[in-house]
Amino acid sequence: MQTIFVMVKCELGKAYQVADEAVAVEHVSEVYSTSGQYDLLMKCYLDDKTDIGHFVTSEIQTLAGVKDTFTLITFKAFS
Repeated sequence: MQTIFVMVKCELGKAYQVADEAVAVEHVSEVYSTSGQYDLLMKCYLDDKTDIGHFVTSEIQTLAGVKDTFTLITFKAFS
């Protein structure tokens, strides 16, 4: 299992609409609204065999209202 975070910049006024659609996407675990350069932060759990780039471009960037994304790939979780 691999964990990625996708920061999403939305079209003006569309952040809540994008968030509502994103929570229905398989593998998207959590969606947070954020302040700053990006509007949303999505936590995603992907199978090890899943292509991260394909997931982001086909499942996240195609959501209506998404303007830009920035993907963070994680290596190890500390508890």
